[in-house]
Amino acid sequence: MLHSFIPPARFFPYLTWQDIAKMPNKQNVVIIQPIGAIEQHGLHLPIIVDSAISVAVLGKALSKLDVDIPAYALPNIYYGKSNEHWHFPGTITLTSQTLISLLMEVGESIYRAGFRKLVFMNSHGGQPQILELVARDLHIKYNDFCIFPLFTWRVPNIAKELLTPKELELGIHAGDAETSLMLAILPEQVKMTDAVTEYPQNLPTDSVLSMEGKLPFAWATKDLSQSGVIGDPTTATKEKGDRIWESLANGWVQTIKDIYKFQQPKTTN
Repeated sequence: MLHSFIPPARFFPYLTWQDIAKMPNKQNVVIIQPIGAIEQHGLHLPIIVDSAISVAVLGKALSKLDVDIPAYALPNIYYGKSNEHWHFPGTITLTSQTLISLLMEVGESIYRAGFRKLVFMNSHGGQPQILELVARDLHIKYNDFCIFPLFTWRVPNIAKELLTPKELELGIHAGDAETSLMLAILPEQVKMTDAVTEYPQNLPTDSVLSMEGKLPFAWATKDLSQSGVIGDPTTATKEKGDRIWESLANGWVQTIKDIYKFQQPKTTN
């Protein structure tokens, strides 16, 4: 079905224009735009990983959400800015400028329909900065528009409790966490017999610089990995994936509740 993991009653495209026009309390209705990518994820995972995670986590969260809280999912944006992976066949990437334009125009359409709370729910690690730029620009353009540029994995969840210290530090792509989650979401598309472990070599040592973090350096995946994996997927299990999926969904339930109650801070005269 077109709604995939999203509960049909929470799928924005299933509404009519009259449903939208007559919707009460529209300024507090939470509209969520899931965003993923179509990019390589090693030898064992399909290129749909980030997009699948967005839709699956959001769908489970919306199925748990109190029916009295109005929240709707837009159709997933499958393509993202993935040029760090384009040396691997199958990766499809937008430019930064294209993604910025797309998200700006989606946001403006949502605002024009009368909504005032929009979440960008992003599952691809290569584009959070773009969402933050768009969110700021939309809010500057429309002062009463509340925009939330959020990363799927940053809500409260238990993933860190299930990973080794090395995987926590270096397992940033197609490693244990993503593979475990995909074993829960789309197990028939995971080829565990092809899973390989590969961590980056020759990273700066005794240095404040790192791949990601406060002082990062720019990189392409081919600089760090021959297989496309950055991490250890061989330790992944469906049991871990089920637990991660459940905890991410719970984290998103709380996040959506907080957004529903959120009021933009304002100075007082």
